[in-house]
Amino acid sequence: MHRQNLGKIPVPEEFRTLLLEFTVTYLMEQPSDVIDFALDYFSRLKEVKNSQPLGRPSSPEDSYSLEEENMIPEKFSIRRKSVFAEAYNPEEDDDDAVKPQIYPKSDEQRQRLAESVKNILLFRSLDQEQIIEVLDAMFIKDVKEGEYIIRQGDDGDNFYVIQNGIYHAYVLDNGQEKLIHTYHNNGSFGELALLYNMPRAASIKAGSDGSLWAMDRQTFRRIVLKSAFKKRKMYESLIECVPMLSALQSYESMNLADALIPKTYQDGECIIKQGDVADGMYFVENGRVKITIIGDNGKEVEIKQIQKGEYFGELALVTHKPRAASAYAIGQVKVAFLDVEAFERLLGPCMIIMQRNINDYETQLVRIFGSKNDLTDMR
Repeated sequence: MHRQNLGKIPVPEEFRTLLLEFTVTYLMEQPSDVIDFALDYFSRLKEVKNSQPLGRPSSPEDSYSLEEENMIPEKFSIRRKSVFAEAYNPEEDDDDAVKPQIYPKSDEQRQRLAESVKNILLFRSLDQEQIIEVLDAMFIKDVKEGEYIIRQGDDGDNFYVIQNGIYHAYVLDNGQEKLIHTYHNNGSFGELALLYNMPRAASIKAGSDGSLWAMDRQTFRRIVLKSAFKKRKMYESLIECVPMLSALQSYESMNLADALIPKTYQDGECIIKQGDVADGMYFVENGRVKITIIGDNGKEVEIKQIQKGEYFGELALVTHKPRAASAYAIGQVKVAFLDVEAFERLLGPCMIIMQRNINDYETQLVRIFGSKNDLTDMR
């Protein structure tokens, strides 16, 4: 797949604002279906726009009008305040220019923090090395009951992960604080202001004595934003090496790159097991993967090996049946994992090619076993 190098593309402020407001609304609402939510959100936004009087004067401030403000849930309906002048461009960031400070932790603290971090959506796409960097960069902050950790409208300084304690989130409503959420001994907050270069959208107040893990703005953005940038570039290169994915449009490839999750397996480790329910498919970044099927004698027989740029695990997703084969790492293997939901959403244009590949699997089985019953039964 060849793409024209367009260089840096300027992003209009109106477009940036629109996406920011949609993202904030989505993160606050946490709907079960993002597509339905987006359709409803933008449909109502269009109705608001069409209902505005003709000839209304426009100004930069109109990019966030009172009518559009109604699109955001009441619990988040605040007017935007000053925006940070600071900008972060991952392309211009020198990895060696600034080394994040490392804060010592006990083994118990590190283990508890690792458990908390792995459930945070923002850190899902980080590899093991980046997760270690996250753990190293976080420092402990003890708070007292009644203390404000974040005040609405302030500049964002830190991202917080709760170690223990109760924390209340408030937004201003007609000058009065309105409770919108309570955290009980787990969760995280403070990422929106750091990700989108905007003031704090809510206040967070300690409802009890407690402890938080904090990461400063500069380190947070470097780890999260730069890793996302590097991940997209890396996976776009991987996608270009997969012939099947040449059927995707440029924007579809970018969406696919953003949806892939890195995983690493050691020599001999089972990646998928024959008969299991399919949870996604895999693209090989580095290393080799052995594909096996259980023969008539009950023993596993190798039918092929998968190398860099190839993929596996799609068969069960196409047929909606359990895994038809097992996959094992040969040496250390890095793969990019695509979960079943993203598979169904993003790889529609490739479905015909994947269905065609079923015939290739059947041909291999006939050559090895003399029949294709094993695959047919599993399907």
